[in-house]
Amino acid sequence: MSERLLVLGAGPAQLGLLEAARDRGVWLGVVDRDPAAPGFRFADRRCILSTEDEPAIERLVPALEIDGIISPGTDWPVAVAARVAERTGLPHPISSQTAVLATNKLRQRERLNGDGVPQPHSWVVGADDALPDVSGPVVVKAPDRQGQKGLTLVEDPARLPEAVEVARSAARSGLALVEELVDGPEVTVVGFSAGGAFTALAVTDRVVAAPPAFGVALAHVWPSALGVAAAGVAEQAVTALGIENGPSYTQLRVGADGPRVIEVAARLGGGHDAELVRAATGVDLNGLAIDAALGLPLAVPSPQSLVGGAVTRFLVAPPGVLDRVEVPEGLAGVRIYREQGYVFTPLRRGGDRAGAVLVTAGSRAEAVAQANAAAERIRFLVSDDGALL
Repeated sequence: MSERLLVLGAGPAQLGLLEAARDRGVWLGVVDRDPAAPGFRFADRRCILSTEDEPAIERLVPALEIDGIISPGTDWPVAVAARVAERTGLPHPISSQTAVLATNKLRQRERLNGDGVPQPHSWVVGADDALPDVSGPVVVKAPDRQGQKGLTLVEDPARLPEAVEVARSAARSGLALVEELVDGPEVTVVGFSAGGAFTALAVTDRVVAAPPAFGVALAHVWPSALGVAAAGVAEQAVTALGIENGPSYTQLRVGADGPRVIEVAARLGGGHDAELVRAATGVDLNGLAIDAALGLPLAVPSPQSLVGGAVTRFLVAPPGVLDRVEVPEGLAGVRIYREQGYVFTPLRRGGDRAGAVLVTAGSRAEAVAQANAAAERIRFLVSDDGALL
């Protein structure tokens, strides 16, 4: 009898794991509130409900005879999965306590600070709190949301009150987190832990879009020149949060005084990071994450450099109603997220991206050039219907 896995999410961020699980013969129950979510094509059972509907998800476990539960690619359901697993007796790589630290930026900041992990200076602002006196650029966030929900880059202090209200309105807690903007490049450390031992599988440079799409990744580029230092700080952060088993995804900015942790997630990255890891190093990160969710023994192989460079390049479509996508024959490693009739809006959040292409080459520079060239050859043909936009 095949293993039965409940996956929270069927969007672009979950595609890699869903495909890997299907190739492995795992039975898949897949949860998403969007009936058109692209990952449903891999599902044995489509469960059309919110990945945050914890009581309903808990009822699915006995009803579908589930052996394991996982939330790859999105943050809040990580805590849902951990709590449901704890109450239903399912195996799970992290505890519900660790899941809270991994999904709440305020609690995470407190724990990292207590363990001396380098991170930006930050302030918490509630309804009755005075605004911090800041002189340089800051980032204002909703501390219990993912991605760009409630996120604002503030370069003019006069705009801070407005940004705080945006974050507080988006937050579940009604609080805003104000962080100094570390001046330096962004990197991502993709890791996996087994029995408390952390392995940095890949460190990538994170190429991001300009405002107003602040924080939206346009590419992940491997290898990063900042790998050793960033990996060491990421290990400190993962250990501080108590992530002893399973995948982790740590975003850092590297300033003049070294790497500082922006945030840590106890999950697979949502930008096809596991596929990049496998193409560049040979490590099957999706497979390891599935093993962790099912409570199977974990053995993490040492990553090898199979290629000189690897790039995940995200695709951005022009605004409009999608008619069709033209992908040149023979172009491999392409994922298209949306189908005919989808309405693309201007890029503001990660969910606005249209797809991705994964390229490997003999060097980092060659991989970047080939990924950019491939992206330019993929055409999204849309109709400019202002009424729908």
